[in-house]
Amino acid sequence: MTAVLAPGSTKPHHKQALGVRFSGLGRSFGSSGDRRIVLRDVTVEVKPSEILAILGTSGCGKSTLLRAAAGLDIPDSGEVLIDGTPVTGIDERCAVAFQEPRLLPWHTLQANVAIGLPKSSSASAGKAKVLELLKLVGLDAFAKHRPREVSGGMAQRTSLARALARNPGVLLLDEPFGALDALTRIKMQDLLLDIHRAQPTTVLLVTHDVDEALQLADRILVLGRGDADEPGSTIAELVTVPGARPRDRNSADLGALRSSLLSLLGVTGH
Repeated sequence: MTAVLAPGSTKPHHKQALGVRFSGLGRSFGSSGDRRIVLRDVTVEVKPSEILAILGTSGCGKSTLLRAAAGLDIPDSGEVLIDGTPVTGIDERCAVAFQEPRLLPWHTLQANVAIGLPKSSSASAGKAKVLELLKLVGLDAFAKHRPREVSGGMAQRTSLARALARNPGVLLLDEPFGALDALTRIKMQDLLLDIHRAQPTTVLLVTHDVDEALQLADRILVLGRGDADEPGSTIAELVTVPGARPRDRNSADLGALRSSLLSLLGVTGH
């Protein structure tokens, strides 16, 4: 599913990459008698145009952190700031793409991408922008096709184009390639880097794939679970990935960092 965040927002439309800061963020769920703390005191600053990957075991709060940045979830404590301004609700400075594209089946790919355009777009400018994005993701020849007529990878590319249609200052990606086969996933990773070069934006990427994080991210944030004394996930590690992109997948430096990250995630014998 892809959600471009516009309804009810009064934030201005941005075309430049924006910085994001999580400050003392905490979030819990459940009733007062059965409260489960998910996130505890998460503080990190993401620089404009940076790609930050968020790793962690299932249920540790990765998606909750992303939803807080989008204004889709309200933290119990702390705050999220985008470009120095607190996020107080659904924020059109962000766009979100989830694991499933969830395109409208009765629309063409072109019409699905157009859903993401700002309401202020003129018809001519909007059409030009949509065609530009479809070309960027390699789908200009399929603009009039419907979702059932294209592959899963092509549908996910359409989803990314729709998220980019607003020129978001922050692009939030929640396992966007998780449902794809291995080869298509690698191609989508390369495409994301191409998009980032062509249309720079700040990217927060939730993933379970350590290799994906190593290929795409400037830095990797690892969420670690708490214990009985201090429940809730917080930052276990924040590492800088060495080397300029695109990176050699067989690099010794990346191999050593991969082993370290897997150990942090509790994977042994790798």
